[in-house]
Amino acid sequence: MKKVLLILSLFVFYYTQVQAADTTKIKKGFSFGLLPVVAYDTDVGFKYGALTNIYFFGDGHTYPKYLHSLYIEWSRTTKGSGINQMIYDSDYLIPKTRVTFEASYFTEKALDFFGFNGYPAVYNANFKDNSSKEYLTRMYYKHERQQMKLKADFQMFIWEKKLRLLMGLAYYDTQVGTVDIDNLNKGKKESDLLPDTATLYDKYVSWGIIKENEKNGGVNPMGRLGLVYDTRNQEGNPMKGMWSEILLLYAPSFEKGGYSYAKLALTHRQYFTLIKEKINLAYRISYQPKLWGTIPFYMLPFIYNSNINRDGLGGAKTLRGILRNRIVGDDYLYGNVETRWKFLRKVVLNQNLYLALNLFVDGGLVSREHEIDKSLLPEREWVNISKETESVHGSYGLGLGVVINDNFILNINYGRAMSTRDGLSGFYVNMNYIF
Repeated sequence: MKKVLLILSLFVFYYTQVQAADTTKIKKGFSFGLLPVVAYDTDVGFKYGALTNIYFFGDGHTYPKYLHSLYIEWSRTTKGSGINQMIYDSDYLIPKTRVTFEASYFTEKALDFFGFNGYPAVYNANFKDNSSKEYLTRMYYKHERQQMKLKADFQMFIWEKKLRLLMGLAYYDTQVGTVDIDNLNKGKKESDLLPDTATLYDKYVSWGIIKENEKNGGVNPMGRLGLVYDTRNQEGNPMKGMWSEILLLYAPSFEKGGYSYAKLALTHRQYFTLIKEKINLAYRISYQPKLWGTIPFYMLPFIYNSNINRDGLGGAKTLRGILRNRIVGDDYLYGNVETRWKFLRKVVLNQNLYLALNLFVDGGLVSREHEIDKSLLPEREWVNISKETESVHGSYGLGLGVVINDNFILNINYGRAMSTRDGLSGFYVNMNYIF
């Protein structure tokens, strides 16, 4: 396979305080971290950009909890993919209310698409391996997606800050299409050119499995109502407490022939101290069933919770080491278990720094299939729909956390899939622990 993926492990921290603190233990005023990330992929091009998280601690009386947080990410690839994202979070903008605002625009020239329902949709790595006799195209399991997302959540304190009523609105404008082969081939050597052949997405559209009124995406407003119970001793890397929530999500349709549906998202996270201030154990389990309606295919690969909602099962935020969006269906069940060992703690340049080694196991499955009419498949394609039933998709791995002032967290993870049916492995550099 000639696909080249180069992720530079070189990263640069620039961490400063605009307002000086009286002590190196309690932070005051403004702080921010800047993380540039560089990557190269022969199919999507050179990636460049930066992440930053700006915190305001005021007089420091709430530290390590910030008064206000603003997360900003901007990145591009030379072939047209990009992330533009701003997330604001605060318990203090409105009295007795936690507010979270998000404005994001994502352009993805080659987003993973493996079909529906997990293992019944066969993943054949040879189809994208140009050294294999079965090679079709490196883009076989890809499609293009552009999505604008606007979200506003309000969590009103019922019992101190521990029990909160969540009310929110979100707006998704999603545009989907086949991979732009001509654009991705620009500037490539003849030996690296992608063949202009049908992808799995193209086939699903031509067979009618992906319907005419959803093949190009659509607009989906969504309302959110729920309860959040949160007793974590801190948010960045809790040593004790729990974080549980129940969310009802409703997406109405305002267009004739549009899609309307409702989902339930139940998530429980819990944190335990194994060795005081050194080692903690964290786990998360979530069940997210559809209650009624029909979910369009482009809205299926999403996991919902009270903070960040993006992408489905597989990849950096859910099942590390498993292909992104490998597991797609109407209902999900997934979980993670992770230990975090703070093996080094120092004060560096007046900043509180620690390094943490993380061991994890992830798993998930489709608990209810997305209905498809298999009779639409040509007989020659039946080999790509497995007769096996869905079962747990598992992964395991190792991570490193670089944490400054308990809030700015660089989380580096390497995960391996337990089955080659889910890919081989994944390497991820992100902000914050995944839960």
